[in-house]
Amino acid sequence: MLPRYPRRQDIRRGVAHLQRGGVIAYPTEGVWGLGCDPRQRRALRRILVLKGRPQHKGVLLVAGRAAETRRYWSAQGIDPDLLAQFWPGTTLVLPATPKVPFWIRGHHKGIAVRISTHPAIATLSRAFGGAMVSTSANPAGRQPARSLRTLYRYFGGSLWVLSARLGHQRRPSRIIDARSGHILRG
Repeated sequence: MLPRYPRRQDIRRGVAHLQRGGVIAYPTEGVWGLGCDPRQRRALRRILVLKGRPQHKGVLLVAGRAAETRRYWSAQGIDPDLLAQFWPGTTLVLPATPKVPFWIRGHHKGIAVRISTHPAIATLSRAFGGAMVSTSANPAGRQPARSLRTLYRYFGGSLWVLSARLGHQRRPSRIIDARSGHILRG
């Protein structure tokens, strides 16, 4: 059985792997995720190839604290109460700053950001010093991996895996456009 919290040495290895441009698999609130350093285009390209996902769709960023994501989004036109209401947990689409590379945004002007309370994400992003790319661990059109067995069936041993348990959430996080309030995924 996987530990509830990741071990310190695994966090250190995960950070080193991210810094080297590697792709990692890690537990989230409900499914396994794939992540990388958002500043490293090759790493994101590898995720897109693994998933068979087109770049124009974009990906979201995840972190344990809003401060770890701040360089990527602008608060202009965003109600601070909305952030407090939906974070942590909900993915918010926020106005992207010029620092957000097109390979993260895709064809969108905004950037999707989720603040997570999952101990693996919170600890890893704090140790990494910032947000990470996050996308569900599955080939396009397949169900997201909810077990290590499924993760390995999809990707074999090609990924570095941060060992810790998934959370208990059964549905993907909601996605809300922070400017309009429209629910993009319920």
